[in-house]
Amino acid sequence: MATDNYVHHLASEGPGKPLLFLFHGTGGDERQLLQLGAELAPGAGLVAPRGDVSEQGAARFFRRTGEGVYDMGDLARAAGRMREFIAAHVERERPGAVLGLGYSNGANILASVAFSAPQLFDAAVLMHPLIPFAPVWGEGAVRTRFLVTAGRKDPICPERLTTRLTDYLEDAGAETEIEWHEGGHEIRPNETVAAGRFLLPFLEGE
Repeated sequence: MATDNYVHHLASEGPGKPLLFLFHGTGGDERQLLQLGAELAPGAGLVAPRGDVSEQGAARFFRRTGEGVYDMGDLARAAGRMREFIAAHVERERPGAVLGLGYSNGANILASVAFSAPQLFDAAVLMHPLIPFAPVWGEGAVRTRFLVTAGRKDPICPERLTTRLTDYLEDAGAETEIEWHEGGHEIRPNETVAAGRFLLPFLEGE
């Protein structure tokens, strides 16, 4: 079954409740973002898959050939597999809102799924994404609202590529917000505050 495409953590809250998908960074696992997800989305169900690719023992969601150099064929594979996983859980849980939050490599797979299925998520929080390619959008209007968070001195995700990503999102018609900090690739408190504020309307059913 597609619900078992990945080793994952599932905490169901039942039909009609928001459902938050959590995507860890390189070297993380399905537990990495659980506390953050519970804090940002109280009352929401949580689904957290573990990446199925190993890079020298570090779990990832798709392969790469170097820092910032993606295996685009494997990214397409991973996005399709993850899209099936998410859709199957949505069908089973019947949530009131479908939300996503990913950090680093997790933000990249979340973004790639949202590109291919622009009506799957109601909202997506992309923390320190690196998208070094022009997205190819799937069919239909972009329904997902995006929050992008980033560090202006991030050595992994340069500021110019973050800005280019938000331009891609806005050009596709997506409601997009961005939250910066002056540091690097780490998650800072202002990011989590912004993410909580961004997700709140979906938790309240607005």
